[in-house]
Amino acid sequence: MNRCVKVRLLVSALSLAPLSFTACRTVSSTSAVLTPREEAQVFLARGDGARALPLLTELQAKEPKDLGLARMVAEAHVKASNADAFLATLAKKDTALSHYQQGLVRFAKAADASAPAIANFRRAAELEPGEPEFKYRLGVALLESEQYEPARVELEAAVKQSADHASWFLPLAKVRYRTGDNRGATDAIRSAVMGNPSPADVKTARALMDQIADPFAGFPRSARGQLEQAIQWLEVADVPQQAIVQLEEVLRDHPDEAVIHALLGLSWARLDDAGRAVEELKRAIELAPEDGKNHLYLAELYEARQRTKNAEEHYLKALERNPVLDQAWLKVGDVALERQDYVAARKNFEVAAHLVPESPAARGKLALVHQLDGNWPAADRELHAVLERDPENLEFMLRLGVLHTERFTKAKSAHERDEASAEASKWLTKVLETQPENAIASRALERLKAR
Repeated sequence: MNRCVKVRLLVSALSLAPLSFTACRTVSSTSAVLTPREEAQVFLARGDGARALPLLTELQAKEPKDLGLARMVAEAHVKASNADAFLATLAKKDTALSHYQQGLVRFAKAADASAPAIANFRRAAELEPGEPEFKYRLGVALLESEQYEPARVELEAAVKQSADHASWFLPLAKVRYRTGDNRGATDAIRSAVMGNPSPADVKTARALMDQIADPFAGFPRSARGQLEQAIQWLEVADVPQQAIVQLEEVLRDHPDEAVIHALLGLSWARLDDAGRAVEELKRAIELAPEDGKNHLYLAELYEARQRTKNAEEHYLKALERNPVLDQAWLKVGDVALERQDYVAARKNFEVAAHLVPESPAARGKLALVHQLDGNWPAADRELHAVLERDPENLEFMLRLGVLHTERFTKAKSAHERDEASAEASKWLTKVLETQPENAIASRALERLKAR
């Protein structure tokens, strides 16, 4: 059982960022050669719209239907303080693209420009009903204006037309939540986190999930102080006995509060009383069946007692109700790996790695799946991702050495063998410099030399 009990008492309201123009990531300025588009992205990232504009204007003339370029052009005009003149030029045309860009500029130019921006996005969608981007922007504009029902109509339509835009599911999740569809909101968050989300997308998904699954939302304010004290005893002071005393006192007045039973279950688990812990967690699930964290706690308890099948069942139920629980993704990935279902294992570990990109466990497990699948570049990439954050991590240096040793033994050409041997030797030598007695590194190095 994880000894660190994560409990949030106060959940800040989720607010979507204003409409974002640029969908692509900025390319590092350290690149040797930048394309005109990449160069424009660098200028925009620096806030220099004036220098980006000539590049983007020329590009858009060659690719007038590229909506990504259209967004960048609108952003450049705003950052170059040329928004009014650009709007005047656009207003002369009644095309989907001109209305689209007007909507983008108006949304960025002033917070109170929602009505004109909505009108522009709606006109763009009317002129080109087959373009889901216009429906999406209209939906987000309506959402920002708190027009939830019409926003939902547009966002549902956009996602139906183009389900491969994972980030689009986040405003859809918010509008479903705002219209009382918590299960639908959770499903949309799951689609978002399973679609290679950016760190910003993950942050938004977590914040929204905290709102949907806030265990303290209906908890009586009069008992908040006692509950907070119990959490302090359990989480900070690590005195579960005192936490139990405090929680049972609160429970007398509030017997049907799921969060109290959940905390009692965690407290009894901390004292290795599995029977009482299971009883309390099951009661918490009965009272709050949609709270995925209670299923996660129960799954961890079952796993600690070697009840693997029960644990798997509740890990899956946890993810069904709360798809941002990275620990549950790792566990169901482990199960898939044991069954040699590498496709499912890879997907589960990929989601975990996106949810917690700094996690060596997620990256390491993902690297293992790629290695078992013979995908050397992908495995190498994941192991390097850990070393970029922790350059002195000997475990991952060793894993890189072993990876390339295996690649060496399976190489199909002399060039690949030489390349793999050099890479393996580099990492194995680094390990042995710090740990001269490391048997695994020594044996791997001997295999390289023997062949």
